Amino acid sequence: MNTHVVIMAGGVGSRFWPLSTPEYPKQFIDILGCGRTLIQLTVDRFKGISPNANFWVVTNAKYVDIVKQQLPDIPAEHILAEPAARNTAPCIAWACWSIKKEDPNANVVVTPADAVVMNPEEFRRVIKHSLVFTENWEAIVTIGIRPTRPETGYGYVEAGQAMNSVINKVKAFKEKPDHDTAVRYLEAGNYLWNAGIFVWNIETITDCITKYKPQIASQMDQIAATGDVVGIFPQCEKISIDFAVMEPAAADGFVYTHPADFGWSDLGNWASLHDKLQKDENNNGSVGNVKLYECNNCVVHAEDAKKVVLQGLDGYIFSEKNGQILLCKRSEEQRIRDFSVD
Repeated sequence: MNTHVVIMAGGVGSRFWPLSTPEYPKQFIDILGCGRTLIQLTVDRFKGISPNANFWVVTNAKYVDIVKQQLPDIPAEHILAEPAARNTAPCIAWACWSIKKEDPNANVVVTPADAVVMNPEEFRRVIKHSLVFTENWEAIVTIGIRPTRPETGYGYVEAGQAMNSVINKVKAFKEKPDHDTAVRYLEAGNYLWNAGIFVWNIETITDCITKYKPQIASQMDQIAATGDVVGIFPQCEKISIDFAVMEPAAADGFVYTHPADFGWSDLGNWASLHDKLQKDENNNGSVGNVKLYECNNCVVHAEDAKKVVLQGLDGYIFSEKNGQILLCKRSEEQRIRDFSVD
């Protein structure tokens, strides 16, 4: 059974302004300062799992040229250009119907383009283990990250009965909790962060979408038959794969989770970037030619600037990109979307 990888790369990353803009969002940026963009790192970590010919990228139509430039080895016909943003269920459905047309027995991994994995070896082990499971079972596997703190910014997966030494049945999906609930999840020990990374075989997922969202399935049949993406795709219901398929399929006993610990972060904000960057003795994380004096607990990203010198800051975000500069307290980062509106 061939493995195909679907990368969802349509987001605009507005919380990372000015690094990430609607014209050039964070998945296409070397945000860690390692010489590879987030979408390139996503492809890198699947080395040995799937050949380049079996990669698919679903993205906004205006990012197609960026994808081609950054991932030249992926077939151009596998870059699916969404004419409108319809959330993850139609995005994933379109990719899976496209794969089924080409390879009706495929095993599939779906992943966001903008997550970070610090231990790619362990990531590959977990994905391979999950692929063996979905090859032999009518099952959806969601990768669950063992929590390290009472995080309120992630959804959770409640793990139930163990199916084998590693993989568990999913009892329920939980929305982002408040702090007290997150503490309770951490203490319970069977709650995992929902990484939004899914493994299934093509027959299972297309059957599930047809069962739980027949309207979307019908629209995908029309797209497959006519090729009229521009006319049909924008009419699809705007809904996440979690609400559309995961929750009802979990209730019907089709969904499993593989607990994992491979240094994952969804890199959704500056706090998570600070967490992943190497820090100096004063807990500052930086990318670029940056000199810090009497600064503490800062996160600085100025890869394009010739030189940045900062003095006397405690707990700040500093970022420069294309002549736009952000200086903001880390405690106020949830307001960055408001700050960046022209």
